[in-house]
Amino acid sequence: MLTGPATDAGPARPDRAPRGHARRRDALRALLREAGLDALLVTDLVNVRYLAGFAGSNAALLVHADDDADRGEDRTVLATDGRYTVQAAAQTPDLPVLVERACGPALLAALPDPGVVGFDSAHVTVDGQDALREALAAGELRRAPGLVETLREVKDAGEVDALRQACAVADAALAGMLAAGGLRAGRTEREVARDLEDRMREAGAEGPSFATIVATGAHAAVPHHSPTDAPLADGDLLTMDFGALVDGYHSDMTRTVVVGVPEDWQRDLHALVAEAAAAGRAALAPGVATRDVDAAARDVIAAAGFGEQFVHGLGHGVGLVIHEAPAVSATATATLRAGMTVTVEPGVYLAGRGGVRIEDTLVVTDDGAAPLTQSPRDLQVPFRHDA
Repeated sequence: MLTGPATDAGPARPDRAPRGHARRRDALRALLREAGLDALLVTDLVNVRYLAGFAGSNAALLVHADDDADRGEDRTVLATDGRYTVQAAAQTPDLPVLVERACGPALLAALPDPGVVGFDSAHVTVDGQDALREALAAGELRRAPGLVETLREVKDAGEVDALRQACAVADAALAGMLAAGGLRAGRTEREVARDLEDRMREAGAEGPSFATIVATGAHAAVPHHSPTDAPLADGDLLTMDFGALVDGYHSDMTRTVVVGVPEDWQRDLHALVAEAAAAGRAALAPGVATRDVDAAARDVIAAAGFGEQFVHGLGHGVGLVIHEAPAVSATATATLRAGMTVTVEPGVYLAGRGGVRIEDTLVVTDDGAAPLTQSPRDLQVPFRHDA
């Protein structure tokens, strides 16, 4: 069953208006023509959301290369199943909706003159590819991975606004926790993680961007430690890596504090990582290779003798997915462009003692980069147990 574009779905949010998604589809069409494709079948749900605004759990999208939204030509069809007809009408009021359970095959089977149809092969199983080929009675089915992901690397104004809101929510959660004395000795890692996530929801988040990391004492030497019932103790380094999900977009931030009175080695380690983070942020600019951004921060840590204790890449892209292109690492091959949103997150991890990581989400601008996370980066001492 094919339904027409909705006319009574109500007003769309300004930063998620159908016109914005139509512009993204037009940008994709240019890539399709370059690739010699007549159409692209999009089955990855993140890419469907990016191109159409639909956020259900079962969907596919068919985009034609020779359409032009500026001329009022857009034959894009969204397919989903009967559970989502109302949601599709609200989220994609500009598109016809094909109601079928097997979304991708149904869209291909309905094509009268398919020509060369691409599909995002990185997201389709071998069995799924067989089903698509069987559904396409005529024409050619061709692998076309990464086309939508290429567009997603550079964010438009609406996306940057959503990311800025997500970062502001995380900032507010941390500030509220600090003000309430929520990082005091005796609280457990799990309690702190739940507190942060609850505060983000209260500030407007749909939920956390990812499983919140709270690592105290020796656990802070484990970059992706999962919170336990370990209590915070005076003298602990405490690392919190967390983010908020707003309108489908993820923020990502890490701050390391000291519970109680910092020792000199903790102050020194934090200062070193802060210096590396500042060097990484300063290196962000259009035209710069992301491996050079990694080197700018890594060289600071290596020069201090802790190169082997910086065990991960400097950062990653962030958007509709918490880890997306471009990678910012020693082996990365990407080059920065204005509008990319990336993290800078150097860390030093000392087994058995603790570690420090400082992370911000930033947007690359025409002449550098601007931080979207605003929480203080200096060493915080949130609570004195003897105060």
